[in-house]
Amino acid sequence: MSRLGSIRRAAVAACGALALLAEVACQSVLAQSNLPIRDIRVDVAPLRANAGDPTASWVQQELPGQLAKAMAGRMTPKGGTLVVRIDYLTLGPTKHSWSWDNISGVATIGSVQRPVRATARYQVSPIDQAMIEQSNHYRVTQLVQALAFWLARVL
Repeated sequence: MSRLGSIRRAAVAACGALALLAEVACQSVLAQSNLPIRDIRVDVAPLRANAGDPTASWVQQELPGQLAKAMAGRMTPKGGTLVVRIDYLTLGPTKHSWSWDNISGVATIGSVQRPVRATARYQVSPIDQAMIEQSNHYRVTQLVQALAFWLARVL
């Protein structure tokens, strides 16, 4: 029984050490948040392959400006480059006149990579069928704004 007890104590100690290590790593990543930013780049090549244009073009045109606005207080010549790669954007199906839209990818600043994702809820209008491109552009704009807001809070 004492040998089983020793193994049990060692396992509990190892789990505790792992939990402590995870906490330290988490704190290290959080301590790097609010890093200064020198430049913002947006990569929509994966999105262009997945969703095509004009969706990828809309994101490429709007996301840098939204990120610059959201990160305005952190822009400095001595900061790092924020690279945001957008992999997917989906405009969700309508359920009860509402739709959930999603955008996802990866943000990198310095050597820290973080998966990013934002959602936006869109209320479908009867006019959307007649003006499908305008309504889709509006939905993409809402997603880009949501993503920029979220990134400003977590990076």
